[in-house]
Amino acid sequence: MQKKICLLGTFAVGKTSLTERYVKSVFSERYQTTVGVRVHKKSVTVDGQNLDLIIWDLAGEDEFVVLRTVYLRGASGYILVADGTRLETLDKAMDLQRRAQEALGNVPFILVVNKADRMPEWAIHEDVLNELEGKDWLVFRTSAKTGHGVDDAFNKLAVDLLPDKVVELASGDR
Repeated sequence: MQKKICLLGTFAVGKTSLTERYVKSVFSERYQTTVGVRVHKKSVTVDGQNLDLIIWDLAGEDEFVVLRTVYLRGASGYILVADGTRLETLDKAMDLQRRAQEALGNVPFILVVNKADRMPEWAIHEDVLNELEGKDWLVFRTSAKTGHGVDDAFNKLAVDLLPDKVVELASGDR
């Protein structure tokens, strides 16, 4: 079974770094600008069922580049990415969630607040994240640099993509 997921967020929030950490278990300090889309694949096993995640790392959005909803077509779910050190990236993620929901309907999504390795510098406060969690948003605090929370976030979305919402991810993932 294959499931397409898209990573959405503004520039420099860590979408590519998160994808590289999850798919290849690597991190690079070098900034990598995504032009258009980068597609990656990761195979996981959820409760004995093989699942191929087709991960679309979409270019960041700003005032010059807007989300091309054509890239969302066929997506089973998505990951919103914000940079914990920049409050405006959460505002952008919330706007992208609204637009993705208009394009895709009610498909599973999660919010990833990246750069947990720099938490003392965070501009996004816990009470804001707790409020989103109170609205049934799944919020993960991650660090692409250290790997903290990255597998948990992607794996939770993988579980939510299955029709029967299997609860446990196998430990032998690739």
